[in-house]
Amino acid sequence: MITLTEVIEVERSVEACFRYVSDFRTTVEWDATAVAARKLSPGPVGKGSHFSVLCKAGPTKLTLDYCITEFTPWQSVVLEGTSRFFHVKDVITFDPLSQGRTRITYVAEFRFRCGLDLLARNSEAGMQKMGRASLCGLARALADGNPAPSASAETERKDRKLATALACFTRYGHRRGRRKWLPMSSDMAGKHVLLTGANAGLGFATAVSLLEAGATLTVVIRDPAKLDLMQQAFEAETGRRADRVELADLSLLGDVNRLCQKLLHQGEPIDVLINNAGALFNDYAVTREGLERSVSLLLLSPWRLTEQLLPLLRRADTPARVINVVSGGMYTQKLRCDELIMPEHNYDGTAAYARAKRALTVLTELWADQWAADNIVVNSMHPGWADTPGVQNALPGFRRVTKKVLRTPDEGADTVIWLARATEADKLTGKLFLDREPRTTHLRARTIEDEGERARLPEWLGETYDALSPAFDTEA
Repeated sequence: MITLTEVIEVERSVEACFRYVSDFRTTVEWDATAVAARKLSPGPVGKGSHFSVLCKAGPTKLTLDYCITEFTPWQSVVLEGTSRFFHVKDVITFDPLSQGRTRITYVAEFRFRCGLDLLARNSEAGMQKMGRASLCGLARALADGNPAPSASAETERKDRKLATALACFTRYGHRRGRRKWLPMSSDMAGKHVLLTGANAGLGFATAVSLLEAGATLTVVIRDPAKLDLMQQAFEAETGRRADRVELADLSLLGDVNRLCQKLLHQGEPIDVLINNAGALFNDYAVTREGLERSVSLLLLSPWRLTEQLLPLLRRADTPARVINVVSGGMYTQKLRCDELIMPEHNYDGTAAYARAKRALTVLTELWADQWAADNIVVNSMHPGWADTPGVQNALPGFRRVTKKVLRTPDEGADTVIWLARATEADKLTGKLFLDREPRTTHLRARTIEDEGERARLPEWLGETYDALSPAFDTEA
């Protein structure tokens, strides 16, 4: 048997350390030998959870199948793993120290299979070295001292050409991007997140990850019939339910106003606001308030929601974050305020969607400048091409052609989660992100808006809202 024992002390709470380390999907962020890791079992991380970790040592690759055999929150976790060469038992204990420090003791016991004694003897020195390197990696990950995000030279080159930029939207772009990612060990305990559109697709994936990270989560959904199923799904995945669920049809500005009034009355600070709710409507329709529904849901709604909740964002202890979920489709459109509301006779759902997302991208930049003095960080992201229910329902032809390269909802949601969680994500504001990197907002010169249109956008939003206001009762 070979026993490796390492001890580190980190400036993190015992709860944050335990939550991060016990989820063995994080091993790729700190273990020097891990190249891929995934959770095999459904449900929250706990006793009985199974993980598969692909490790590399020199020219050799092997898969370790881990199972959590003991799980005592905030104190200890025991995992047992098997490979074709050995069995390993990892005993990890967490001891709280003063001033939010934590001591982590990691003991790994390796038992080689029968007949591999020589391999064991020859491997011990190298294994000791790799064990120390891995725990140093864990200490670095928990130190959470990542620099401000920036685009790599490779990414900047790809964004100069349409074909290579579009290739980054696929699952292969995501895989390329994640090779450069830094650890994300930041904990969300004590952080209040307001997320719109959470019952499916990107929103559901985002909600699950934030619940796992310990966030206090308020979600906004439209359909009350989906509430119980959504909460049950959250609980099945994470062991938790959303802390609060607000019902509102966000295509109706009256509903948006009533939601804001309720939240303002409750007075709870908002650390992160994620404007995710959306849909692509192939057929023309107006809301009962008289506004074309694409521009209402995708632009007027997040504008009104965010501006109304500004007092709660200002109350956040750390820089509050506003995250606007846009779309790669906005690269096809130029901001023209007078064309944001498409008439029925030439309505194109895809274009209407893209125009609204272009406007929301510009609005992100304007808000970032406007609210910098308020300690509020505003960024947008687009998920690439993800295989979500929205794509399946609204773009069946596109999905049929691109199905093999589409991202999973988890892959599409990753940058939303990173913008909400990562410590370094608040070091830039007014940017568009894809795969945790700031990206260009224009792939073609013809889509660049002039300064007059940028200045006109807030005025247009206010004028459009005021013209609608008689159609709804904000007190109802």
